[in-house]
Amino acid sequence: MKTLIIIPAYNEEGSIGSVIADIRRHVPEADIIVINDGSSDRTEEVAMASGARVLTMPYNVGIGGGMQTGYMYAKMLDYDVAVQMDADGQHPAKELPKLIGQTARYDLVIGSRYVKSTSYRSSRMRRIGMIFFSKLVTLLTRQRFTDTTSGFRAAGRKVIGLYASYYPIDYPEVESLVYLKRHGCTITEVSTEMQRRQAGRSSITPARSVYYMIKVTFSVLMSAMRYNRTAVIK
Repeated sequence: MKTLIIIPAYNEEGSIGSVIADIRRHVPEADIIVINDGSSDRTEEVAMASGARVLTMPYNVGIGGGMQTGYMYAKMLDYDVAVQMDADGQHPAKELPKLIGQTARYDLVIGSRYVKSTSYRSSRMRRIGMIFFSKLVTLLTRQRFTDTTSGFRAAGRKVIGLYASYYPIDYPEVESLVYLKRHGCTITEVSTEMQRRQAGRSSITPARSVYYMIKVTFSVLMSAMRYNRTAVIK
């Protein structure tokens, strides 16, 4: 399958090179594109020197805008599979075959930290948010999810087309699942290991975590309401 690894990156010069090298080691047949989201450091230079293609945004558009750009690129160049992967080294490339292999059966495959017990440990606040959103999406979609905030995902052609047309802007992982279920996509989770970021600091502070939970909850509920209204009209 023609596979594209999409890596959204903002000021990740300290880790992007090793992430690309790790991908080359485990899935050398895949193409890699780094969406350089208006970084002010050497992210673009390091990514290009490591052999990846780079699309540089004119300013910081956020994870949603960066990922939609990646999916538009995947659709334009007719990829069979597009994989979302973090630039900070949290997603080990050795886990990629697990995700890619399941795209023959499912439209979207999520790398989950909680399908089975893994070595991953998060802060208490983050774990509360993960549990909350997993239960919310499970309730709204009537499908059990364990890790709706995971940014480690493999998408088939149907999802590539849908995400190229629309992708939530701010903290999009949770809402994007409701969007896919609304369009009849099949989704599964596979157990994957994840690790601590290799360099830099996360942009999600405790204050932003609270903001994230409130904003995404409203977005997800509004998305579900729009779907229900459309279903009634039809």
